[in-house]
Amino acid sequence: MTEQVTPRARNVFVPHAFAEKQVDLGEVVLNYAETGTPGKPALLLIPEQTGSWWSYEQAMARLAGDFHVFAVDLRGQGRSTWTPKRYSLDNFGNDLVRFIALVIRRPVIVAGCSSGGVLAAWLSAYAMPGQIRGAFCEDAPLFSSELAPAYGHSIRQGAGPAFELLCKHLGDQWSVGDWAGFIAAAKVSSSKVVRFFGTSGEPPQNLKEYDPEWARAFVEGTVALHCPHERMLSQVKTPVLITHHVRMTDPDTGEMLGSFSDLQAEKVQAIIRGAGVRVDYESFPDMPHVMHAGDPARYAEVLTAWAAKLPPVEGA
Repeated sequence: MTEQVTPRARNVFVPHAFAEKQVDLGEVVLNYAETGTPGKPALLLIPEQTGSWWSYEQAMARLAGDFHVFAVDLRGQGRSTWTPKRYSLDNFGNDLVRFIALVIRRPVIVAGCSSGGVLAAWLSAYAMPGQIRGAFCEDAPLFSSELAPAYGHSIRQGAGPAFELLCKHLGDQWSVGDWAGFIAAAKVSSSKVVRFFGTSGEPPQNLKEYDPEWARAFVEGTVALHCPHERMLSQVKTPVLITHHVRMTDPDTGEMLGSFSDLQAEKVQAIIRGAGVRVDYESFPDMPHVMHAGDPARYAEVLTAWAAKLPPVEGA
């Protein structure tokens, strides 16, 4: 039987504006929030790595008038079950397939940020027929979160150094918990990406709700071991929107600062179009990685405008 860790026992959670619910999917209990009107188009929001559903809280309030909104905590994040040794794109994705089948129960637009954006593409490729209407990949590290990508730089040249520090100083399931050690290491690290994870005297709320084994799965390459991005993108079946946010190369170190490069964005589009699928690309170099939290009004505007152009649900 797979070992499970319940984050509730850590008692780190805080209240939010939307009520939280849970659904038992078999291996995991998935935590989620819901708002909007059931008669509106269904929308599933998938948070970034280290994020919980509530990173969408302000955006949800803006989207509720146009959608029936669901926002989830992925396994290993937030109040959802933590599953040691079981963090992979395929497991994350299949959790969401079950969630759509059991909770949403109709065709849905999926919108994910960062690793959640990779999962939005996964759902477009591998979800059950008819489940997905379209996939919004918000600044998703396609190729760049792989250990050996087909195109461009790997996770070693991106978020890898930061993830390595999370593994070392926090440990799987917070088994180490040396936040002071993380801060000290971050301050002397040559990687500027490390600074994005916080260097204050207390871990930020999102990290408190995060199983650092996620970081290990990405650093060691096991998360996408059986799901190479190039193959996944060639299987995409629904319209896709890709947004690309702030990115640059550090002139001193050559470090890629940003989720993925312009080259990788071009290759992603070419592969999806090669599969005969419509893909829209919007560049927002002034936007932070997590646009839905940094500028929720603009995020809601972009998502709503794109969703309005999707084909209607058959029989609706």
